[in-house]
Amino acid sequence: MDDLRLNYKIWLETSGHVGVLGDKKCELLRAIDETGSLNDAMKKLGLTYRKTWDNLKKIESELGFPLIKPTRGGAEGGNTVLTLEGRIIIAAFAKFHAEYDSIIQNGFESILEDLKQKIR
Repeated sequence: MDDLRLNYKIWLETSGHVGVLGDKKCELLRAIDETGSLNDAMKKLGLTYRKTWDNLKKIESELGFPLIKPTRGGAEGGNTVLTLEGRIIIAAFAKFHAEYDSIIQNGFESILEDLKQKIR
């Protein structure tokens, strides 16, 4: 039991249990925000364009607002920035993890300790 570790993900889903946005897609939003480019974010995370673009459009459709704002071409080439709503979502996920990861980890360690005492 000493090798057991807690691993979990959080995500938003519809009332019909359809996943909309979770930690991995939030990681994509953070990468877009950091790089200023959808392509650079995808390269950084090893994602493919078509699937990533489709996922972003699906998320935006489910949420009812855009998360990214792409611009085309120009002398510097195009870029992609997050909308205010996209930044708010990143902040909400970061706040959740900052406030609750340690609580969840402590709860897991407590349960694991109880199991160790009872199974010995």
